[in-house]
Amino acid sequence: MSSLSLICLIVLSWCLVVGCMAGEQAQRRTGFVYSGEFLKHVMTPGHPEKPERLEAIVARLKRELWPKLVHIEPSPVELKWVETVHDRRYIDAVKRISEAGGGLLDQGDTRACEHTYRVAMLAAGGALRAVDAVMAKKVRNAFCALRPPGHHALRRRAMGFCVFNNVAIAAKYIQSRYELKKVLIIDWDVHHGNGTEAAFYDDPTVLYFSIHRGPFFYPGTGSADRRGEGKGLGTNINVPLPAGTSNDEWLKAFRDALPKAAKKFKPDFILISAGVDAYEHDPLGGMRVTEQGYAEMTRIVLGLAGELCDGRVVAMLEGGYDTKGLARCVQAQLRVMMGQGGQ
Repeated sequence: MSSLSLICLIVLSWCLVVGCMAGEQAQRRTGFVYSGEFLKHVMTPGHPEKPERLEAIVARLKRELWPKLVHIEPSPVELKWVETVHDRRYIDAVKRISEAGGGLLDQGDTRACEHTYRVAMLAAGGALRAVDAVMAKKVRNAFCALRPPGHHALRRRAMGFCVFNNVAIAAKYIQSRYELKKVLIIDWDVHHGNGTEAAFYDDPTVLYFSIHRGPFFYPGTGSADRRGEGKGLGTNINVPLPAGTSNDEWLKAFRDALPKAAKKFKPDFILISAGVDAYEHDPLGGMRVTEQGYAEMTRIVLGLAGELCDGRVVAMLEGGYDTKGLARCVQAQLRVMMGQGGQ
């Protein structure tokens, strides 16, 4: 072998090594979806679902994690994807009310302002861009700091501060755009995600696992006997827990019921409705889950994802109304997602 050939072989080998390292590094990186436009959705003064929630998250992340995240710019969702979950007449009504300057979207706790329709379409689009980044292996997983939230939104109505059901739209998108058959949705918001449950109640291709406060807590759904129907029987799992539940009881479901169900279902992708209102100081939740609890939930889910679906996970913010606690818990989750531990 000539000296020139040997040099070329060494250079080629080095490039292959560097390329593999870069690919592995990308696979360890975590995406973060956020836009200042999300702050423009404002319901009423003093409403708990307020722009300051995201401002607190961003301010905390900028102290340490911000430059280490892969920042994913959201773009408005195409109407056809929203229509996979919501009735066109409802979508048009949200747009009409927003363009008229705002008004009530439901019976009292969910309002639109002049920016709501545009921001809600951007939020749903941000969830899909996160999915795209994971599927393209630009990131290993992603967290979406979205507003407005989505898991209470029903096919034909807004509910519980939610306008469009971001996680349900993302599940439909994964199945259609990427032809992945099975999606696991894990919902750890303190309120049961009735909108998500309704969207997939008879669908055997989506496993919905919700842990929440119950019974007799908003929205009044989510009993353990609601297990799905028809071909979807058994793919709806509710774990209602009493007020005051702490980490130990909350995490028991993640160590027992969730792994058993997930391994039987064998998902191709995992989505998380990552509400933070079971946090111990949340003004609405009445639970006692800590930052460490959220970190451990994240760690368990990532372990399942690594075993079952090549690590594909996208988390989307739902509730969480103690702004300082919300920021700390999201940071704890992101540290785990980034492989930096759980504190």
